[in-house]
Parts: sequence; structure tokens; C-alpha cells
Amino acid sequence: MNILVILFLLLGFLFFLGGAIGILRMPDFYSRLHPAGKLDTLGIFGMVAGLALYNLHHFSFGALLLSIKMFMIVFFVFLSSPTATHSIVDAGMRAGLRPWTKKKGKK
Repeated sequence: MNILVILFLLLGFLFFLGGAIGILRMPDFYSRLHPAGKLDTLGIFGMVAGLALYNLHHFSFGALLLSIKMFMIVFFVFLSSPTATHSIVDAGMRAGLRPWTKKKGKK
């Protein structure tokens, strides 16, 4: 069980790391929202899954309820993250922020 917990935590860490690198490497505001929205959501799933499994190491009714609450948080993050990303994109478009385009003739 500890190996599964470690794998989930490492998976979550890798998604968070990929999201951070993606935010730094993407060329504009809109491109940066993609790794921020997708990879951070998957990262929180991996981390919380690992913590919820670790919490069940000493099984009791209280530990089970706490693990269920942790997964409910992940569920609400899965619902709210795309909505928040869409709202941020809409605010950027309304503010007149144009998407990045590749300049012709430059490499």
C-alpha cells in the first residue's frame, strides 16, 4: 500500500512540475492557462489520492470519512477549474488581450 501511495504522490508531483514548466515555457497568456488548468487539476488528484490512501492505513470510520471528504474536494476542483479557466480567458478577451501569433519571416 505504501508503494501505491508513493506512486500517486510522485504522479501528482510530476503533473505539478509539468504545469509549472508549461506556464514558464508557453508564449502568451492564453497558452499558459492550458497547463495551469489541466496539469494542476491532475496534480491535485494524484496528491490527494495518495494522501487519502495513506490516511486509510489505519482503517477506521473517521479515516474513511476524511478520505471521502478529500475526494469531494478533488471533485469540486474538477468542476471549478475549467469554469475558472474559462472566466479568465473571457476576462482577457474582454480586456482586449490578443492571442500570440508567430511572426512571419523569423525563426
